[in-house]
Amino acid sequence: MNWKRFLAVLKARNREFIRDRSALGWNIVFPLLIVAGFAFAFSGKPMDLYKVGVYAADPVQKLAQVQETQAFFRTDYIQFIPVTELPPAITKVERHQLDMLFDLDQQRYWINRDSPKGYILERVLHGADTVDAPAGGFRRQTVSGREIRYVDWLIPGILAMNMMFSALFGVGYVIVRYRKSGVLKRLQATPLTAFEFLGAQVVSRLWLILIITGGVYAGADLFIDFSMFGSYLLLLLVFTLGAVSLISLGLLVAARIASEELAGGILNVLSWPMMFLSGVWFSLEGANPLIQKLALLFPLTHIIDAARAVMIDGAGLAGIGTQLLILSLMSALFLLLGAVLFRWK
Repeated sequence: MNWKRFLAVLKARNREFIRDRSALGWNIVFPLLIVAGFAFAFSGKPMDLYKVGVYAADPVQKLAQVQETQAFFRTDYIQFIPVTELPPAITKVERHQLDMLFDLDQQRYWINRDSPKGYILERVLHGADTVDAPAGGFRRQTVSGREIRYVDWLIPGILAMNMMFSALFGVGYVIVRYRKSGVLKRLQATPLTAFEFLGAQVVSRLWLILIITGGVYAGADLFIDFSMFGSYLLLLLVFTLGAVSLISLGLLVAARIASEELAGGILNVLSWPMMFLSGVWFSLEGANPLIQKLALLFPLTHIIDAARAVMIDGAGLAGIGTQLLILSLMSALFLLLGAVLFRWK
């Protein structure tokens, strides 16, 4: 390893990226826009969980009357919707558009026996007046704490997804472009070794990813105030190992390919399944077991799981040790294969 040659390539690659203002701006603005959009969409008063239709000759007045005498009609998180025509409302119950329907004049109600929400509402209806009374010998206990919002759950996935695109396309696509334009062929004629060249690519992209990720997190946190229950140093370790694994995967893709179109296709084949199956947008806890096992093959899954464990659950090093070990092994495997398969031409 000749450090002078290594630093020369590292410096050149850094300048190339920084001078590309559009790529630099997109890496910063894109995740901020996503986080801000979801924070706006899911802010404010919590959404009602159930929809209950209320039918009567004068449904608004009748609903106000029963709310004074019956606890069920004062239950939070249930939206009571006045309806003036009974048959269309019953049809909505059949189609799960209403979870429950009351006829206050005739003292009757409808639920859909195939609706889980209807089942829960019926149980609430029969127990609403005794909610504070002991049930089966159990005593009611309460706790309080800050809500984990969807945006708090989302931010680790957004940051990891941005790292993924930056690593795969910022390394894999660039090296293919170098090969196609003849840059690698000219570098081969110099004393520069493949290890020095690839090492400079990894280090250059790594520190840029970490700086951009840190800046995006700090900037978004300033306005949204994310929940963070763990160690910032441990979160930095997660993102560092995660970035190395993703960069190594990008190097592996670019090891021999000389076509930008083929490289773009392969990188998309890798990135899009990772984005949808690694838990960026939704949890995989209730997914098919086969999908859950498939997701474990992606480094992005382990990055997101470890980051969420640190940020939301306050996990320590022991709590995310498995994910860190897997990311380390993936990084070593991808780097080894990429170095072995790499060619200049």
